[in-house]
Amino acid sequence: MCRLIAAEKATEDNPGGYSIALLCRTLGVRRSTYYAWSAGRSAAAERAQAEEELAGEIREIHAGSRGAYGAPRVHAELRRKGHGINRKKVERIMRERDIRGITRRKRRHLTKQDTKAAPAPDLVVRDFSAERPGTKLVGDITYLATIEGWWYLATVIDLATREVIGYAMADHHRAELGTDALRMAAGRGDLKHGCIMHTDRGSEYTSGEFRRELRELNLRQSMGRTGICYDKPLSSHCTPLQFCG
Repeated sequence: MCRLIAAEKATEDNPGGYSIALLCRTLGVRRSTYYAWSAGRSAAAERAQAEEELAGEIREIHAGSRGAYGAPRVHAELRRKGHGINRKKVERIMRERDIRGITRRKRRHLTKQDTKAAPAPDLVVRDFSAERPGTKLVGDITYLATIEGWWYLATVIDLATREVIGYAMADHHRAELGTDALRMAAGRGDLKHGCIMHTDRGSEYTSGEFRRELRELNLRQSMGRTGICYDKPLSSHCTPLQFCG
């Protein structure tokens, strides 16, 4: 009944409508009931408008993170801006409007050991230093969350300069990814004959393709042990890093 009264009452947009008193009397509705319903309706409209404005701010924060932020980070950013809002409300608004952050999967090891391939000897023995550039390199593969999905980055670092002298990115981490990074390093790093290339024992680095490239470049292959963090090529021994050229 209250909706009917609101639709039929006289307003600037509906000058031919009826008075609220007449409509209430005709329909048997107390005017106090109608006014209470109308006030609640106005308050609901104000809340909906405020929520839409908040959703707009959430979209801006989400877009500013290139789609990476989920509800926890969006909530933290809103709090920094002075919004006294609980996290569940942020989660609901994002869920209802299909605003999603990039889900970080449980961390996994990218490079899996090929048990059939013989590992190379460890020529580094945790000595992640070098006196001259082009004599000792380390390489590894990591993954990055982007708005287009997971991408993989292979790097080659010269331990004398701590510079990234070779890198390659792709939406896969097959052997060619590490090989492409190695080729770039050879083209830019002035590698010496017998230079050491140290990696983990992942299948990308034990592949025939990667080993053929090492032989063609006159490099010596070195590998750390499986599951030993101190033998990993890009552990804390290799920081800070710089990109060459």
